[in-house]
Amino acid sequence: MKITREVKTGILAICAIALLIFGYSFLKGQNLLENDRTLYAVYDNVEGLIPSSPVTINGLVVGQVVSINFVDTKGNLVVEFNVSNDFSFSKNSEAKVYSGGLIGGKSLAIVPKYEQGLEAKDRDTLPGRVEPGLLELVNHKLTPLQEKLESAITDADTLLTSVNGILNVDNKNNLNTIFKDLSSTIKNFKGASRTLNNILSGNEEKLNKTLSNLDKMSTNLNKVSDSLAQINVAKLGKELEQVLAGFDKISKDLNAGKGTAGKLLKDDKLYYNLEKTSKELELLLQDLRLNPTRYINVSVFGKKNKPYQTPTDSIN
Repeated sequence: MKITREVKTGILAICAIALLIFGYSFLKGQNLLENDRTLYAVYDNVEGLIPSSPVTINGLVVGQVVSINFVDTKGNLVVEFNVSNDFSFSKNSEAKVYSGGLIGGKSLAIVPKYEQGLEAKDRDTLPGRVEPGLLELVNHKLTPLQEKLESAITDADTLLTSVNGILNVDNKNNLNTIFKDLSSTIKNFKGASRTLNNILSGNEEKLNKTLSNLDKMSTNLNKVSDSLAQINVAKLGKELEQVLAGFDKISKDLNAGKGTAGKLLKDDKLYYNLEKTSKELELLLQDLRLNPTRYINVSVFGKKNKPYQTPTDSIN
């Protein structure tokens, strides 16, 4: 059977169309020769994920992103992707959008969960999650630092403005005067220090003797302290109590009129007798002084005694 040119042309056109469809599907991540599973995941933001981005499980590429489209009027996006590997995982596994590298685009990774009876099948929808990339994390960390830095710069600018306001011409002159006074004071301290050093150098021997004497005095005081510490304070106190008790008894006896001293203090009659006797003794001594011949009469020739005359200065 002879094949005509028209048939050959038709067959060639059909093959070209098939190759075109196959190539287009392959570029979109679909392999028509394999029985892939098509899965879906919904996101509010895909962070730059594009079709043909790789899909991985534990780092192994198992498929590609097929398409990304809006799913509702709120702006949520549905990502369609295929998985060519027959690796079994649960439909509750997360479809995580993450950054594939520092300069690379976004990728899609399936975080598998293993649950019996809930294996993911074709046309299932997995829960989606977006993981912040390195740039987002750095930006998240740097934003508070930037705010603090801006606040610090503002505070520093305010401080410098305040300092410039304080350091006007008058205040600068005052500060210069203060520094000059401080310099003069330091010079005076240096002079006083030199004088003190000269005094100490000239009297070093005397100071050494004084310190030696103080050391000896401290030693003697320590000895006295040791001696005082050796005194039996309890015994001394007890003896003192006994002495005070004796004085208290004597005082009570005197107040009660006991003994000779007590009677002298309490017996009025004895006091008056002593007073009378003292007075009579005084009169006797006075009479003896004024009239000694009345008591001592020595006569060699038998001369008569003179009559007694009462003294004019006698005590009545």
